[in-house]
Amino acid sequence: MRRPQGGAEWEKQAESFLRNHGLKTLQRNFHCRLGEIDLIMEHEGCLVFAEVRYRSHALYGSGAESVTRSKQQRIIRTAQYYLQRHPHRARQACRFDVISMNHQQGALDLDWIRDAFRPE
Repeated sequence: MRRPQGGAEWEKQAESFLRNHGLKTLQRNFHCRLGEIDLIMEHEGCLVFAEVRYRSHALYGSGAESVTRSKQQRIIRTAQYYLQRHPHRARQACRFDVISMNHQQGALDLDWIRDAFRPE
């Protein structure tokens, strides 16, 4: 299997993984002045805001470890903006997932962390 080269390809791979686990894609790469959300999906009635992180090696930590507190806050503010723009989803339960993809010994390790962080 050929290794994806860019972030968009890693996001496609993560999206495919999540779809195979029953999630429905609502939007990819939602952008606003506050930030970006890689994938917005729906899972069993819950709105899922997913951040995809890839690391080619563990020298700087895992992909999940790279989702810092400030990055979490940007994602949360962007999700709030998304909900304002889509009021029909505002009462829907939400969660923030992280899909961490790391290469270890030549193999891809994909870790799906459901409900990885919450708004304070």
